[in-house]
Amino acid sequence: MSAAVEPDSRLGGNRAVGQGFTVKSLLALAAILFLAGCSTTHVAKSRVSPVPGTQVSRRFVGVVQKTNQLDYLLYVPKAAATEPAKRWPLVLFLHGAGERGTNVNLVAVHGPPKQAAAGREFPFILVSPQCPSNQTWDNEALIALIDTIQSQVPVDPTRIYVTGLSMGGYGTWSLALRYPEKFAAVAPVCGGGDRIRALLPSQQQALKTLGVWAFHGAKDNVVPLSESERMVDAFKRAGVSDIQLTVYPDDGHDSWTHAYNEPKFYDWLLSHRR
Repeated sequence: MSAAVEPDSRLGGNRAVGQGFTVKSLLALAAILFLAGCSTTHVAKSRVSPVPGTQVSRRFVGVVQKTNQLDYLLYVPKAAATEPAKRWPLVLFLHGAGERGTNVNLVAVHGPPKQAAAGREFPFILVSPQCPSNQTWDNEALIALIDTIQSQVPVDPTRIYVTGLSMGGYGTWSLALRYPEKFAAVAPVCGGGDRIRALLPSQQQALKTLGVWAFHGAKDNVVPLSESERMVDAFKRAGVSDIQLTVYPDDGHDSWTHAYNEPKFYDWLLSHRR
């Protein structure tokens, strides 16, 4: 079923209302859309195409049991302008609790979107959603967002990755546990999660082939280092061999500055395929 179009007004979009409909036909249409929305995902797609080498804001609206709306920043590699047939890796970045809200520019305060905003060129598509106020990351909404991006831009389905910091680190571990087959590698920064789920037999086969690089500050007094240590231990017990934990001995909660400036970080991430 095609999606309803309601572009973000900040991108110059507008909503067109059809003419000539009777009240009866409009009510019938509304009923059909309501029933469809109970079990399917609808996405509002912007008509504005991303300019390669720039980071633009967009809006995703979906229905996955409940209504989800996510503003997000989208970066497409500069080289995409000269290589239109190429499929690109996709990195999903999940911010921390402090960047939630309705100002999507807050997402670029830390991590990869900050680097992209500063002019760093990446050889991958970068998707950085903003979590709504007073919420935490919704796995189903994030997967729906990735699926939508795949339908809009040329993504290599074997090279999809997720990384995030603090609350986003928890979101990264959660996505890795619930959808391990979706990602080639994950990189949670100062996060934690449900280590028991990692030991479920139904999860272990897909987890075994997942690349994991976790980061944490030894002096973190917000999310204790033990949170990452327990998750790494659980993943190892589940059979994950490509896994490492980097601990910064003098870092507090802000271990992400060092993590996203690791010289080999992006090369490591992109070396993995599903």
